[in-house]
Amino acid sequence: MDFTLTGEQQQLRDTLLRYVQKDYNFDHRRAILKSAEGISRDAWKQLAEMGITALGLPEEHGGIAGNALDTALVMEVLGRGLVVEPYFATVVLGARLIALAGSAAQQAALLPQVAAGERLLALAHLEAASRYETTPVAATAKKQGTGYVLNGTKTVVLHGAQADTLIVSARTAGQPRDTAGLSLFLVDRKAAGVAVQDHRTHDGQRAAEITLKNAPGELLGAEGAGHGPLEHALDHGIAALCAEAVGAMGAAIEITLAYVKQRKQFGVAIGSFQALQHRMADMFMAAETARSMMYLAASKADVTDAAARRRALSAAKAHVGQAARYVGQQAVQLHGGIGVTDEAAISHYFKRLTLIDLTLGDADHHLGRFSDTILKEVTAAAPASARAA
Repeated sequence: MDFTLTGEQQQLRDTLLRYVQKDYNFDHRRAILKSAEGISRDAWKQLAEMGITALGLPEEHGGIAGNALDTALVMEVLGRGLVVEPYFATVVLGARLIALAGSAAQQAALLPQVAAGERLLALAHLEAASRYETTPVAATAKKQGTGYVLNGTKTVVLHGAQADTLIVSARTAGQPRDTAGLSLFLVDRKAAGVAVQDHRTHDGQRAAEITLKNAPGELLGAEGAGHGPLEHALDHGIAALCAEAVGAMGAAIEITLAYVKQRKQFGVAIGSFQALQHRMADMFMAAETARSMMYLAASKADVTDAAARRRALSAAKAHVGQAARYVGQQAVQLHGGIGVTDEAAISHYFKRLTLIDLTLGDADHHLGRFSDTILKEVTAAAPASARAA
């Protein structure tokens, strides 16, 4: 994949960056976080007017047919501005799942509304015992009339209380850890039988606990065939999170560099101390290597070979997670005590970088997944005699 930006990509990036810098400053973001809903509908409308919500969607449904690199460019800028609107939940995960699994009628009904910024989506998949795995799903769905009824509880549903439509994973067959028998459903958030408990996450954004009790659902795609599209959409989400982390790290380094240049100790700026200069250089190197892994993730997010895709994205998520943790911790330490206060922007970057590492699998999880895929490949390639031994 060629990572040289086209004129259109550069224009999109510059337009979004100007918006973030001018109209989405730190004080404005803090006010949004403290609002009742935790997002700004006006900001979402502005993103839609810029074409951001249509970027990754098919042209026949009002989209711009962007690829994973286009999504990465958007997520990097959103990471720089710590934008809290549900682009990740709605466009990266939700709309991607509908495009991958939905029928032609479902795509035609929902994707144009997402592209226009008129419908918010949320993926309700995680459960209390699932941790980062995709298959442990205990929620069930049973056919009733022309539709289905769903029962179960979903946890940490990103922007679940703000969404108009939930995409819910539930079992129509099999055991909780089986790949087969996992299905996807469209559920109206306001439908009878849907209980939503909104809460703040560590970084101030919103997630929800959702309980389904005989809630009506519309099957998304084929019954029992939801695991493949779900895993692909989550891998696409991992690539997007890597890009967001790169943007947040870049901003954190710039803020920290400005601080050490003006903060004085013993009558001189602390940025003149060689030891701190070395730490700033290490932070920069960590962020730059993470950028390289972000490009790897973007180049592999859309490949159809699931094993190759998982291997590359786990490698990227593990490395970016480690880099994000290092840059965030160093930035706070170089700020001193003020670095952990709510009034300091760097504390918000540190919290967001921490949550990005934990979302869709932390560095340790993806290191394990990467090593497992390598082991399987080596074992499969070994002679039969060696495998028997």
